[in-house]
Amino acid sequence: MSKKVAFIGLGNMGGGMAVNLIKAGFDVHAFDLMPAVLAAAKDEGAIPFDSAEAAVEGVDFVVSMLPNGTIVENLYIHQTGLLDKIPNDALVIDCSTVAAENSRNLGKAAAERGMVAIDAPVSGGIAAAAGGTLAFMCGGSQAAFDRAQPVLSAMGTNIFLAGESGAGQIAKICNNMLLAVHMIGTAEALQLGVNNGLDPAVLSGIMLKSSGNNWSLEKYNPYPGVMEGSAASRDYQGGFMVKLMQKDLGLAMDAVAKSQSVTPMGALANSLYGAHAKADARNADLDFASILKMF
Repeated sequence: MSKKVAFIGLGNMGGGMAVNLIKAGFDVHAFDLMPAVLAAAKDEGAIPFDSAEAAVEGVDFVVSMLPNGTIVENLYIHQTGLLDKIPNDALVIDCSTVAAENSRNLGKAAAERGMVAIDAPVSGGIAAAAGGTLAFMCGGSQAAFDRAQPVLSAMGTNIFLAGESGAGQIAKICNNMLLAVHMIGTAEALQLGVNNGLDPAVLSGIMLKSSGNNWSLEKYNPYPGVMEGSAASRDYQGGFMVKLMQKDLGLAMDAVAKSQSVTPMGALANSLYGAHAKADARNADLDFASILKMF
């Protein structure tokens, strides 16, 4: 008998993730506030529901992919109180990128009800969500992590247990802070080469085989026309939006302040993405590789 998964939040990332669960044989109960998104999920084989409460009835797992920590806490604990409607033996897997405190609050609230919840934020972007090749950074107990494997492995290829509740979120913000830093460095290096007469494709090829190689250069080249199918070659449409990178960098800076850490490169990246978003109101909705436009 197929396992039932309630999937809440079927946006750019969640939609592809839900489809991969369907392909893996799960019965997916879908809910989203956007009717068009819900209709698209139905076309892919999901069972649509009019409310989150109805979607979670009788399920084995609940997966959520939501915009921020306030929404996560309101859904599960406060306004909607979804934890009181989810079967006690179901595992809650929140894939949203939120503050570690939000995830710890969710984990604690679940435990108080005799339930289990883990944080499992993702890395890889829309293409990886659609392709089932996401990386999951999990926070929770080993037992909960083991229980989540069938669901997570249907959506990703690299699944890590970072530590206890909230640890997945810390791993995610550290990763995305580094991503912002090397994307900015890659963009300014490429533009410097172009400004001095180099072909960006030739320079990219050189750096790919040299010590400057990094993920942004290899997988997500920010210079238009260099990498076929990249966001840069689609006028920076789609992909991981600048405003989402700003959100993640904001979470990183909050963690910096709370832990009294020293992150000058992260702080500079936060400042530069903020300036990029303010330079043109449209930039916030462009892919984060559009930081090259600053240079």
